[in-house]
Amino acid sequence: MTLPNDDDAYRALQAHDARYDGHFFVGVTSTKIYCRPVCRVRVPMRRNCRFFAQAAQAEAGGFRPCLRCRPELAPGLSITDSSGVLAEQAALWLRQAAQDGLDPAMPQLAARLGVTDRHLRRIFADAHGVSPIDYLSTQRLLLAKQLLTDTALPITQVALACGFASLRRFNAVFLDRYRMNPTALRKQREAVANPSVKLTVVDGEPASAAAAPMTLRLAYRPPYDHDGVLAFLRRRAVPGLEAMAGDTWRRTLALTHRGQVCQGWISARFAPGRDEVWFSVSSGLQPALGLLRARMRQAWDQDAEPALIDAALAAMPLPARSGLRITGGLDGFEMAVRVVLGQQVTVAAAQTLTRRLLERFGAPIETPFAELNRLFPDAATLAAAPAEAIGTLGIVRQRVGALQALARAVDQGQLLLHRDAPVQATLQGLLALPGIGDWSAQLIAMRTLNWADAWPASDIGILNALGTRDVKAATAQAEAWRPWRAYAVMRCWLSLAEEQCPAH
Repeated sequence: MTLPNDDDAYRALQAHDARYDGHFFVGVTSTKIYCRPVCRVRVPMRRNCRFFAQAAQAEAGGFRPCLRCRPELAPGLSITDSSGVLAEQAALWLRQAAQDGLDPAMPQLAARLGVTDRHLRRIFADAHGVSPIDYLSTQRLLLAKQLLTDTALPITQVALACGFASLRRFNAVFLDRYRMNPTALRKQREAVANPSVKLTVVDGEPASAAAAPMTLRLAYRPPYDHDGVLAFLRRRAVPGLEAMAGDTWRRTLALTHRGQVCQGWISARFAPGRDEVWFSVSSGLQPALGLLRARMRQAWDQDAEPALIDAALAAMPLPARSGLRITGGLDGFEMAVRVVLGQQVTVAAAQTLTRRLLERFGAPIETPFAELNRLFPDAATLAAAPAEAIGTLGIVRQRVGALQALARAVDQGQLLLHRDAPVQATLQGLLALPGIGDWSAQLIAMRTLNWADAWPASDIGILNALGTRDVKAATAQAEAWRPWRAYAVMRCWLSLAEEQCPAH
């Protein structure tokens, strides 16, 4: 979705049109503040508005983020193979680096893209209006702003989580860009009503202040198929690892962030009356909030472009589902293992195998929820496990070999399973492993890399939904749905009767 001129942008601002959220930002010259188009403050006069495609451009123009609509909550923009360019891929990697708390070197980033450092800087500035360093600085500061607003993390921890080498440097950059220091922002925000900052109640008892979960608000671009996402998660929840309580989804998780292993639990629910998902994060995972925030956005596909996707899939011979999302996972290795375990079996059988693997190799963890008590085993654990021990769980020999080959490739860093991994190289790496064919590779890319054009052509669920057994005919039909074929897959799956649903 593009805005041809500033007049269209102003009309979207007047209408508070959520479809444009994240597509542009408006700077108000009278206040030197920039907002999202959904901001509910009084609409400024047209002559005082300046429109920017990127938050970084607004900040480079001397505007600071609004404390009410909070630009750091805006959904991002999706990237597909057909429209992706080097500058967009570089921006994605820089956002990932900010969330991971890393300090990427521009020459290394340019080398990953196969261009020179000078060329990368030039095309980046042409595409985004700012330098890569300024763009990275904005991503770090917006993440810091959210952590300062929504959490009680000490400011030193916020600085480190966002990739600043020292508290002194963080304070200096924050003051220069936002014209207030981090402490002042936190105090000022406390005066504004914030429904997400509360003492969390767990199983009827308020959590202690020291161990209280923190809630992060993450916006999406409507419409959103809430029912489809929740039904998909509910049907595939593995006892011990995941649970649904009404419309609240919970799970355990372990993350490695800056060399530190963080463990805990998270929960998620849709916020009534808001285009947001609220994620509660236990104290053990809070040092990795930046990384976790990015994982959650991906797993719930919050940067999807429903206006583009729905239009592309309008001619599908299936009931319409507006706001489809690719339901992914928070751990790429876990998601890949579950795809392998789901080969040629039902949903129930895949759940059983995953539960057995979890109980045999997953580390125990204490949570406030009786139904959550295990962490999914990591790649190193499954790579080192005796094949016979995995086989006793009812997993056939071929599948055991595929699981351990996958675990070794991930553990040794030969295979990356996260959103900024290159799609084609990842597909090739997966296909090189024993027991992983095109069906598995496509699904893994779809649900771990958030690849919008994945197409597991032989999937029985797709064929059942389309009323055919001809794989070539189904694939030819799907050409019209590029580059959003993964969303067509989700529509096929969700259209099936319960007993026909695939296991993945």
